[in-house]
Amino acid sequence: MVFPSNRGLTKPEDGVLLPGGSLLVSDAISGLRRIDSDGASRPFGELAATGYVHDPPAREGGANGLSLEPDATHALVTDIELGRIYRVNVTTGATEQVYQHRYGINAAVRDSRGSIWFTQSAHNTAETGLSAMWAAVDAGTAQGALLRLPMSDDHRPRVAQIVLDSLRFANGIAIDEKNGHLYLSEMMAGRVLRHRVDFATGALSERTVVLEGHAIDNVELDDEGNLWMVAPISNEVIVLNTATGTRHSAFAVQTPAQMERAAEFSRRGGTGETRLELLSPEAWAPLPGFITGLILSPGRGPIYLTGLGDALIRLER
Repeated sequence: MVFPSNRGLTKPEDGVLLPGGSLLVSDAISGLRRIDSDGASRPFGELAATGYVHDPPAREGGANGLSLEPDATHALVTDIELGRIYRVNVTTGATEQVYQHRYGINAAVRDSRGSIWFTQSAHNTAETGLSAMWAAVDAGTAQGALLRLPMSDDHRPRVAQIVLDSLRFANGIAIDEKNGHLYLSEMMAGRVLRHRVDFATGALSERTVVLEGHAIDNVELDDEGNLWMVAPISNEVIVLNTATGTRHSAFAVQTPAQMERAAEFSRRGGTGETRLELLSPEAWAPLPGFITGLILSPGRGPIYLTGLGDALIRLER
């Protein structure tokens, strides 16, 4: 299940499947790594030349969300520490910085009209570092937001507009343009939201809570309209049929001790007690680290779980 078998990744929090069959994953050290089908991996892109920084112990690289643009020729990479969105050509690796935000950026996706939707999880800045982000995880403070970055006529970004505010750790985003919906994880509120979207204006309406009781990180839609949701605290992947509302667990690693720890994490969230001490290797073993996202292959191809460890998890279907 561990992929690559020799590990060698550094916090591959998110990833995408490239048209040629290789994988692209976020990486704390280089920003991005490309992984071939045989498991060989190498740094990819020019993030460092575009301002990406990994200089421990002073600063750990904040590469986080990763998504393909609709035409699959470029990928968007977010920096949860420095508040940047990078755009990378998936063939050449040519990289540009698309946007600089005041706070760290968790996830970003582009719609077919060119607008970029992104999440701010907390009020962490380059000066405060990731400690402020983890404090928001601990306390569940409502510092998160969903923003939309419209494109001008020359396809350059304008100023980002706040679409939703006061969210408790806004996280993963999935866009369903066919049905006019946007899915958003409000992680520390333990729910996933769905809104109807006017993609021409960015206006949201008809909010629905499609999942409650699970701290969801990244979300992905498959070709059949199912929403795949990753729950790090419970080491679980939940699949929601968006047409019927039914759901099932597609993957779970839950020892009795881990289930008790997850319940304690939730309990402390309701009382205001600190809970970061619960986020230790005992919470995810034998996985490489907390699972945070997933890469869906088309058809019956494999599924790759991304996370905060040193490898992915490969699941056959």
